[in-house]
Amino acid sequence: MSNANVKRVKSSEIEFKDRLVSIKRVTKVTKGGRTFSFSAIVVVGNENGVVGHGLGKAKEVTSAIAKGIDDAKKNLVKVPVLKGTIPHHTTGKYSGARVYIQPSAPGTGVIAGGAMRAVMESVGIKDVLAKSKGSSNPHSVVKATIDALTKLKDPYSVAQLRGVDLNTVFNG
Repeated sequence: MSNANVKRVKSSEIEFKDRLVSIKRVTKVTKGGRTFSFSAIVVVGNENGVVGHGLGKAKEVTSAIAKGIDDAKKNLVKVPVLKGTIPHHTTGKYSGARVYIQPSAPGTGVIAGGAMRAVMESVGIKDVLAKSKGSSNPHSVVKATIDALTKLKDPYSVAQLRGVDLNTVFNG
């Protein structure tokens, strides 16, 4: 995420809702036998344009989720949300995962797969069409989705940057 328009956000003073994307039981085989632990991927967001993802690992499920939430609050980014959808279509990639996201009309709902759906709902996007291609690994899909969302440009800032009226950006 070495994008120029990525806006980091401080986690204090914002109320977050967390969504568990996936939880897996992982095993470490040692000389003394198998050691079980849990790995949790969590997405947090304020449902108003701020989202973050995190990974937590611990011996117990609740501890893993708590660690994931803490990690997610350290990786927050700001996303432009316009009337419940996104300003324009975009693509994102991370490792083997590729995602395509496009805006849709009000009333469409969030049409996206599991890991992408959690990210979209945490951001506060109500209407969007999304497709995940390539790897379906939830780690990669979440990171690819956040990569795509950070590439979005706010129409107001684009109009200001170009030095034109807002209607020119939308109609042109």
